[in-house]
Amino acid sequence: MKIIEKYGRDDLATVYLAKTDQGHYIEFVESLQPPFDRNQKMVMIISTLLGCPVGCIMCDAGGSFGGKISTEDMFAQIDHVVRKRFGGDRIPVAKFKVQFSRMGEPAYNDEVLTVLDEFPERYDAPGFIPSLSTVGPAGRDNFFKRLLDIKKRHYPRSFQLQFSIHSTDITIRDRIIPIKKMSFQQIADYAERFHDEGGKKITLNFILAKDFTLDPKAMVENFSPDLFFIKMTPLNPTYMANRNQLAPGIIGKPIESGEGERILDRIKAEGYEALLSIGEQEENRIGSNCGQFVETYQKAEIARESLVDSYDTFSYV
Repeated sequence: MKIIEKYGRDDLATVYLAKTDQGHYIEFVESLQPPFDRNQKMVMIISTLLGCPVGCIMCDAGGSFGGKISTEDMFAQIDHVVRKRFGGDRIPVAKFKVQFSRMGEPAYNDEVLTVLDEFPERYDAPGFIPSLSTVGPAGRDNFFKRLLDIKKRHYPRSFQLQFSIHSTDITIRDRIIPIKKMSFQQIADYAERFHDEGGKKITLNFILAKDFTLDPKAMVENFSPDLFFIKMTPLNPTYMANRNQLAPGIIGKPIESGEGERILDRIKAEGYEALLSIGEQEENRIGSNCGQFVETYQKAEIARESLVDSYDTFSYV
């Protein structure tokens, strides 16, 4: 794997664009979460697919799909940051989180499970927190069964599983995530098996956009507050969000109106632990949103190729 470009800030977030030995572009992120320093907490967000076949209406990773990223290319993303920062395979960070959520739905790649299974043998990382974010695609029962086994063996208390459902309204959820998915009941049943006493709750993630319904009453009818943690994230300014004319907000109201805090209070009143996760605005300027760096680079590459073609076809007299 070769690093093609990187962009960002060393004290906040850096996006890396890499090219695999097979010539595929992938991207991954290294970030800090102020006020924590690098010894206290680091987060890596790695890619698992070449693009994504899901096509969520606000995600730039779904522009195309070129297949799965191999075990070694996933480890290569981690290796680059770990060896650059620490000079070897020991990771002396109190909390070192690796999120399998950059480009691609991880449940479509069985080699994600190999990475999770082999990670403890490849790194000395006592603070390792594996984090897998999924939309819960249907037909991947074997993946989720094996994930459950690996979690129970290696990470009973540290694993962070997230289901991105984005709306409590099934029709709107289907519009946002246009594939066959696990039902709310199937997610709830899986959470019962996945959760361990003393371990992390399963996260339900909701992107906050003005026409994405979020009803705390419907939430509690399907998901037990004993098992689920609620995370709300404002819509990021991606290419797809702009193309689909999506606007940040909550049920028709802007977040800045205080509606975010009000809905957070309503969710907590139902017994949930919950978080309104508003990141650094600088991260949007860096372009560390899902799939955005590859999208930007490929558009620039197409422009460069078009420019070269125009020179090649120019006739001098």
